[in-house]
Amino acid sequence: MTEIDTRAPTPAQTAAQPAAHKGEQLLHLVFGGELDDPEHVRFRDLDALDIVGIYPNYATAFAAWKAKAQATVDNAHMRYFIVHLHRLLEPPVG
Repeated sequence: MTEIDTRAPTPAQTAAQPAAHKGEQLLHLVFGGELDDPEHVRFRDLDALDIVGIYPNYATAFAAWKAKAQATVDNAHMRYFIVHLHRLLEPPVG
């Protein structure tokens, strides 16, 4: 089972993401929702999840994540996540 990183990406992590080669797609999903408890990742209402979108690289996914996270900063239970879909589609062999 692949784990979702629930922490906000740091500027260093953002800068460390490799640039996608021309034509390469490193798909990322950005989604969020209200949590039952801010200390755990358990959504209050799965039907109300906000699927922000799927992006071709980490940089654009990060920009979408940041905009949504900042827009909902007043709600302590609201969290947005970035899922590295490319890692699920082509898991490393070995």
